Amino acid sequence: MMDLIIKPTEACNFSCTFCSSTYIVDDKKQRLHLDSVFEFLKRFPKTATIIVNGGDPTMMPVKYYWDLIEHLEENDYPARISITTNLWKFWLEWKNDLPEKAWTKLFKHPRVHVGTSFQYGEGRQIRPGRIFMEDDFIKISDLMLEKVGYRPSFISVIEKSNLHNAIDNVRLAKRLGVDCKLNYVNMSGESTEPLPLSYIYKVYVQIWKEGLADHEYNTRQMANRLVQTNTTTCPLHRKCDEGIRLLHPDGKYYSCGAFGDDRDYEIDFDAEVRGNKFFTPLQDAIELDALKMECYSCPMFQICNGCRKHIKDIKTKDMVEEHCQNMKAIAEDILQINHEGPSIEIMNDKYYEALK
Repeated sequence: MMDLIIKPTEACNFSCTFCSSTYIVDDKKQRLHLDSVFEFLKRFPKTATIIVNGGDPTMMPVKYYWDLIEHLEENDYPARISITTNLWKFWLEWKNDLPEKAWTKLFKHPRVHVGTSFQYGEGRQIRPGRIFMEDDFIKISDLMLEKVGYRPSFISVIEKSNLHNAIDNVRLAKRLGVDCKLNYVNMSGESTEPLPLSYIYKVYVQIWKEGLADHEYNTRQMANRLVQTNTTTCPLHRKCDEGIRLLHPDGKYYSCGAFGDDRDYEIDFDAEVRGNKFFTPLQDAIELDALKMECYSCPMFQICNGCRKHIKDIKTKDMVEEHCQNMKAIAEDILQINHEGPSIEIMNDKYYEALK
């Protein structure tokens, strides 16, 4: 059982300051050929979800997705298509009363599910200097409800500049009756410094205590990680590269979207898809297994070391101790949320011994 992330294009009609796609490639004209997707599906016919990212997926001709749907149905593949888009083209075809309504028709297809993105702050911009505001987002959400039949859930990218009001995104999700997913910013593309997970985990704890977990995806993952290790997903699934792949517009092939942005830990597409081999490059990389040796004896191991891209980033930026000290301050809350019983004293472990 696999999921496949595809990036049909790196082109986008927004100008977000934080986006990893903004400066990854100079040539925005590259397009992912569907032939590669079709080969992948032949190799992994039980693929559950095709996750479409970008750039923005609507920068491709809408026919691209109809051709994909036709292929799925002709071969009786079960995969659904999950499109993450800013929905701006959908908005414009109604605002400008375009007769075709091409994106609306696609979004209504039973195989297609649409998610979007929004966060408070100045990072998400329609064009340089024109911030995508709450009013813009709600108008589009209302239009999706009216014309497609549901409000889309949304992803919020959290960096230090908007960390202080990250929880406001969850309050907005509750107000709209949808789910949001607070994702920490990686060190890719324009983002030259990662956000250590410890900062956003403080927000997850706050979300839990405020009773908002029903509207924030990663908080629920945190609440299950130490007691139901097989049910969690990104950013806490240490065996993620057993069940997901990424295809870039240039045809490069990876097991993680973030590492794909880095062009790191590439998989040989020909060997795996055409040669019937199978690779787990992230699990096989010892340097990505843990932040430091002391982690292996800590009850928070699965939380702090759940994302191998995070391990790489904060090792690279020498932020391991900063992250670790912050996590110590909230570890008891996380352990209690995970129903671990009596609180565990962690202030006397090898980490603190090493500081003496």
